Amino acid sequence: MKRSLYSASAAALGFAMLAGCAGNSADVPPAEAPVPPPVADAGPTVEDARAFLDRAEAELAQMSKDVSPIFWEQATNITDETNAAAAVAGAEATKLAVSLANETKKFKDVDLPADLDRKMKRLQSGITIPAPSTPGAAEELSEITTGLDATYGTGTFTYKGEELNLDQLSTIIETSRDPEELKTVWEGWRTISPPMKDNYARMVEIANTGANELGYDNLKTMWLSNYDMPPEEMAEEVDRLWTQVEPLYEELHCYVRAELNEQYGDEVQPATGPIRADLLGNMWSQSWAGIYPIVEPEGLPGQGYDLTEELVEKGYDPIKMVETGEAFFTSLGLAPLPETFWERSMIVRPPAPREVVCHASAWDLDDEEDVRIKMCTEVNAEDFNTVHHELGHNFYQRAYKDQDYLYKNGAHDGFHEAIGDFIALSITPSYLVDIGLIDESQVPGEDADISLLMNTALDKIAFLPFAITVDSWRWDVLDGTTPPEDYNTAWWEKRTKYQGIVPPGPRPADAFDPGAKYHIPGNTPYLRYFLSYIMQFQFHKAACEQAGWEGPLHRCSIYGNEEVGARFNAMMEMGASEPWPDVLETFTGTREMDGSAIIEYFDPLMTYLKEENEGRSCGWD
Repeated sequence: MKRSLYSASAAALGFAMLAGCAGNSADVPPAEAPVPPPVADAGPTVEDARAFLDRAEAELAQMSKDVSPIFWEQATNITDETNAAAAVAGAEATKLAVSLANETKKFKDVDLPADLDRKMKRLQSGITIPAPSTPGAAEELSEITTGLDATYGTGTFTYKGEELNLDQLSTIIETSRDPEELKTVWEGWRTISPPMKDNYARMVEIANTGANELGYDNLKTMWLSNYDMPPEEMAEEVDRLWTQVEPLYEELHCYVRAELNEQYGDEVQPATGPIRADLLGNMWSQSWAGIYPIVEPEGLPGQGYDLTEELVEKGYDPIKMVETGEAFFTSLGLAPLPETFWERSMIVRPPAPREVVCHASAWDLDDEEDVRIKMCTEVNAEDFNTVHHELGHNFYQRAYKDQDYLYKNGAHDGFHEAIGDFIALSITPSYLVDIGLIDESQVPGEDADISLLMNTALDKIAFLPFAITVDSWRWDVLDGTTPPEDYNTAWWEKRTKYQGIVPPGPRPADAFDPGAKYHIPGNTPYLRYFLSYIMQFQFHKAACEQAGWEGPLHRCSIYGNEEVGARFNAMMEMGASEPWPDVLETFTGTREMDGSAIIEYFDPLMTYLKEENEGRSCGWD
């Protein structure tokens, strides 16, 4: 395999030189014709590197086209056969990616142009879960990751004699106000994950060996090397951004805890300390929007409409929700989705007994036009927003489809997650009037701003510390700080530290609660979501300024603005071809991720929360 590091011409030239020297030393007397000293190997050249990268991109592109349909089939039809096929495909893809990443070492001393150097680095660090070159390692790793994914996707819990899937259990968490029921269902979902723990630990062991082979200390360092800056600087950047927004979260936590205490009493939710995780209206406490009726500001006008009710009354079904999301993007001047999107996407959960991974995701199966979404879409406000988020991935994928293969991605992974959510920030009352979901009489006045912002904060601000928690825990696992026997203890230490939440009761000795969140068994890095929540507000502020908006940010919608759409598309078309500060500057005019747009967006709410929390003991131990 190592020979393929050389170009064919270099290998042939080396062979000819060695043959010539051997002939001269045998046939010519030294006194008459001294043998010339051996010619030192000049090593690989820039052109060798260029040829290697061309080959690598071609091989990776073909592999992507070969295996993507297999992964799609496994995600949308979980069977022993599709799991087995996905495991084999995953192993082959991993072996190719690791092999090519290892080949880059040949060019580490070559002074490469910026473009080639960027591609080399992306090839080195772009593997999420690398396998070492040890025979059988890639196959074992692929079997483990496929099995973890399938265990999560088929997870159920029997409650009141009925076997319930995650969608059904989540509905109970969102709507029930019975603390005993909430505790039972919350703990019930977490019974799916203990069988994952040993396999997860073994996967970490294999992947760290693979990262070592590629020249990284561990997988944590490898993941943090994908942000156009040294890994330690990226970790510091996360801390800086969190410091900007942490005060807003602490005020929200204090206010919500007081309202939950009033709802449930001291026995269920004390007035001080952390919040009980199952009371927050979401299976993972990552969004608190489900408890808005409990924490709705008293004495102030509400938002004047219930988006879920409006969607139902207007006859929306999942297809119409997706069509509406597409129409937002096309209103900005972007091309409609291809017909194959509608033919091949999974927009609703298929009927039983077919098992699928319902976690919403966007797919690009050929790196050109075959884009799809996979959702078990329900007609409600949450999925209306999720549709816009997933379509953001698809429109981004189409925008950079003409880039070289290694640049067919977001400028960093936070960009990809921010695109659709940035668009969703424009789902304002005025937008809902424009598309006929509500009428003018339902548009809330300025006196309802606090209610509107509270509703948004329960989703957006509540999410920020959760996003940090997931990868903060995982980084400690990947670098060896947290051994397998401490997985669950460390998980709850992180959740209490950042989020100020605790489980509803003692956890079993064998608990593996991280595994009950898809992105852990699914091996999806989570820092991208934290960054995206920072950047989507940055994008929103920049877009509203471009549109000439002069009102408060939370009432701005860019729906129908093709001028903004053109600048937006220009940023997306760059893909990962330039360092992310250059790409960010294209649209926002700034080169630094910045949480100040969040602070500005929620400024009226921050003032309200401080007033409401006066005299309360905020924070938690």
